[in-house]
Amino acid sequence: MLDDMPVTMQRSRGDARVELVHASRGTVLSDLRQKGSAKAFLPRTDGDRPEVVFLNTSGGLTGGDTLHYGLALGEGARAVGATQTAERGYRSISGAAQVTVDLSVGADAHLDWLPQETILFQGANLDRTTTVRLAQDATFLGVETLVLGRSAMGETVSEISARDRRIILRDGVPLQIDPLAFGKGMLNDQSGAGLSGATAMASLCYVAPDAEDRLAHIRTCLDVSAAASAWDGRLVVRALSSDAATLRRMLAGVITELTGRPLPRVWQV
Repeated sequence: MLDDMPVTMQRSRGDARVELVHASRGTVLSDLRQKGSAKAFLPRTDGDRPEVVFLNTSGGLTGGDTLHYGLALGEGARAVGATQTAERGYRSISGAAQVTVDLSVGADAHLDWLPQETILFQGANLDRTTTVRLAQDATFLGVETLVLGRSAMGETVSEISARDRRIILRDGVPLQIDPLAFGKGMLNDQSGAGLSGATAMASLCYVAPDAEDRLAHIRTCLDVSAAASAWDGRLVVRALSSDAATLRRMLAGVITELTGRPLPRVWQV
């Protein structure tokens, strides 16, 4: 009799939102809300820009989970956003894990959005949208890294489903839309249209008036299969690697060159 009863799987729900404003003593916390598995904290730092660190206490994502992070900077604020550790997408048997990230950067404000990697395991199903809303003269640096399994443990990922969209808006007008999707059989494509054996990939976007001036030097920092371009006030780097640690080290170098500051304390390179 019990064998005929439907099985209801427990799902995680998380929502963490942080607001920062500029005050006489620098950028300070204005509002913090968190519930469920999503947490946010501001560790003490030696620098003049606060670091907002987000954490999913459920330990990973699977089908039916929902997670939301929000970070808003008021006029003139300066801050760094990161995640405490790599996010993990586990095998799903019931649809996609839904993740949304909403970032808002006010007038004359700057945000470095530097989450650590998202690791997708065999059978993972992830649907994530990151939206960045910039005021007219706001500046922004953002990076996103996807890793397929744990290569150090000999894992091979052959089947995942993932939709990862990054949207940057300037005063509501699209500045960059960067979609990535994996469907059935794509990782087994030997035609060269797929990842060609790469197991880690990253996309970085720097939006600032000096973006095009930084291009030549940033290209000298690229030591994996990577390319950089710059136009219309933004610099974009895309990279592939067969080794996640090598890609991470390269990104660390590019980020520190662009910011002139150390990486967030939660990063380990």
